[in-house]
Amino acid sequence: AVRRVRLPQRCQPRANMSAMLEPLVDKVVQVITNDGRNIVGLLKGFDQTTNVILDECHERVFSTTAGVEQVMLGLYIVRGDNIALVGEVDEEIDAEIDLAMLKAEPLKAVVH
Repeated sequence: AVRRVRLPQRCQPRANMSAMLEPLVDKVVQVITNDGRNIVGLLKGFDQTTNVILDECHERVFSTTAGVEQVMLGLYIVRGDNIALVGEVDEEIDAEIDLAMLKAEPLKAVVH
């Protein structure tokens, strides 16, 4: 006989992610993708597979030789299976950072 086992809530990552994203709607967030992209924008919505919709967003492209380049993207959808991290941006602190003077290695892709 087949026995069905329900995983505890903490073992259901997509369900947890959706619950954690709800308070971030209409706030500025930073999304780090599995391929190392850094996207900042206003979280407008998400779905059960953690696809996110960002408005007024831009990608921050890091370099060791030049300051951070900000590439305007506008309204943007990021697939949930390509998201490594989502976090809220403190807009006051973010506004104080001189991105033109900031030099850093670009993030490497996530390797599974």
